[in-house]
Amino acid sequence: MTIKDIARLSGCGVATVSRVLNDHPDVSDETRRRVMAVVEEQGFQPNNNAKHLKQQASTSIAILVKGTMNFLFAELVEMLQSLLRDAGQDAAVYYLDEDANEVAYACQLCRERRPLGILFLGGDLELFQEGFSPITVPCVLLTNTARELGFHNLSSFTTDDSEAAERVVELLAGQGHRHIGLLGGNWSCTQISRRRLTGCRDACARLGIPFDVDRQCEPCRYSMPEAYAATRVLLERCPELTAIFAVSDVMALGAIRALNDMGKRVPEDISVVGYDGIVTGQYSLPRLTTVRQDTQKLAERGVDTLLRSIQRRSPPVHELVPFHLIQGESAAPLR
Repeated sequence: MTIKDIARLSGCGVATVSRVLNDHPDVSDETRRRVMAVVEEQGFQPNNNAKHLKQQASTSIAILVKGTMNFLFAELVEMLQSLLRDAGQDAAVYYLDEDANEVAYACQLCRERRPLGILFLGGDLELFQEGFSPITVPCVLLTNTARELGFHNLSSFTTDDSEAAERVVELLAGQGHRHIGLLGGNWSCTQISRRRLTGCRDACARLGIPFDVDRQCEPCRYSMPEAYAATRVLLERCPELTAIFAVSDVMALGAIRALNDMGKRVPEDISVVGYDGIVTGQYSLPRLTTVRQDTQKLAERGVDTLLRSIQRRSPPVHELVPFHLIQGESAAPLR
């Protein structure tokens, strides 16, 4: 009896069965029950000797990607892998659900795989505060800041999300827009999107533009389908909006599709601005106006800092990486 047999009998994939057997947190309760029922029925015993050898042999750097629909992270992963390969390092990439506990998963990896270091792409600071202490290998968090957490083995590189959001509102206000909606994200104080909300709200207050968070904001996950649905909800609740600021380009693309299906033209009837600067946005119709994060700089600084920390146990580094507001075709002066 092998895990392939368990996978066939339980109707799950081999990778899913492996995660259940290794007690990984990113498996639903129902899936875990189904797999374990087959394991108990068949009397399956994992090969712990092989597992132990695998643990001892691991020399990879782990890349933990939070969210499976984030195109920015897809670009970052490719850059990180290339930079690590050039440095003679192996990398193992692990994709987690947007709502998964990336810190708990990292703790599990440290016990089972013993990575040399970990690169986190995205992360909830509350989870780091609560559970990061057991992790002793060097780590780097990209696209969020860990400066205030004070861990000796955790560096971070990110964009100034609040300032970037303020620049977006200034751009839209300069085009005559006074009814601006904010789309997407999670408004928890420890999430990246909260800083973008804060920047949007602060800029509106400074410019004398009305901004009612309850009416003009609609949270959603980082995906086109979720943004599509959230856009329809936002417009039905607040039909006077003349511009939407989506907290990611993926969401902006979903919003544009929703607006078109609602009979609204972008940007003639309503402007849309994204965030990230992914390549796809520059080939969409219309071409996205967006905040471009410097993914090359994020990747380079992240890899360089992690490798230095692995080799020399150097102190943590926390930096803001510059952004650029790219004026495409999806935002235009109010008619």
